[in-house]
Amino acid sequence: MNEPQFGNKVRRILNEGTRLDEKTLGRLQAARELALKRQRIEQPATGFAWAGGVLGSFGGITGFSVRLLLPLAVLVGGLLAINGWQQNQRVAEVEEIDALLLTDDLPLDAYLDKGFEAWLKKRSPL
Repeated sequence: MNEPQFGNKVRRILNEGTRLDEKTLGRLQAARELALKRQRIEQPATGFAWAGGVLGSFGGITGFSVRLLLPLAVLVGGLLAINGWQQNQRVAEVEEIDALLLTDDLPLDAYLDKGFEAWLKKRSPL
């Protein structure tokens, strides 16, 4: 027997009904009306439903909870740390290139070039 057949069988038995006394029928009717009244009163919320009540706790600054602000602060701090590390890497690369250029021997053509000699005289502090 599949599910629809079982449902039809139960419906048929319930439609035939059982013979209940008036007192039991009255209690069942009162319970049904009370359940319907409670169902009408308890309408579902129309706002956003957050898992764990993240915004419903109102525990932090201007209504934000610590559970929301703390991960955001950690994320921002991590991004700032990564940016600082990258800047330090760039500076280290430039320093290494400058050091290699300054410590490298000049070719003989640079010493023979009159323009280079004039540039050195103009740049010298004496």
